Amino acid sequence: MKLVLASRNPHKLRELEGLLEPLELEPLPEGIELPPETGETFAENALLKARAAAEASGRPAIADDSGIEAAALGGAPGVRSARYAGEQASDEENLAKLLREVPEDGDTRVEYVCALAYVDPDGDELVVEGRCAGRLVHEPRGDGGFGYDPAVAPEDYDDGRTMAELTPEEKDAISHRGRAVRGLMERLGAPGRTAP
Repeated sequence: MKLVLASRNPHKLRELEGLLEPLELEPLPEGIELPPETGETFAENALLKARAAAEASGRPAIADDSGIEAAALGGAPGVRSARYAGEQASDEENLAKLLREVPEDGDTRVEYVCALAYVDPDGDELVVEGRCAGRLVHEPRGDGGFGYDPAVAPEDYDDGRTMAELTPEEKDAISHRGRAVRGLMERLGAPGRTAP
């Protein structure tokens, strides 16, 4: 099965390509415009994008909306994670803002959330959510991953490494996106990799 990815984010394409094997993932065709992320939940935003890509391409499409929720901030930045420091903010600017706003000596619990939506041209829809809990570290480490990864130490490993210090295989096994993909593959009845 071939799926169109309703995203222009090269990091997501690369990460999802590996997770979705043996399904094939195609980049969003040129000329297809994705709607703005106006939903109030990750699931709403993922569905908006997947519906637009499926309708415009005439092929099954998937989209994810993901972000980080900080307990100290009542769940913020949430759906605004990619734009936390402003509409054109870089990953570094978003991370710096989160580290400023969550006190190092306060509640550093965070949770990554990923809603993964599947929409086919016939109108069938599925949304699966994956989560990965951890703690915010105020001295970012590691050069793997992207976004907030250098400052999140996942609770699945007890050695204090950040998401950006994990091997790709270790990250895929516990990440919010990895868990959402495995859930989607199961719902679609597609063969896929299982978590180690």
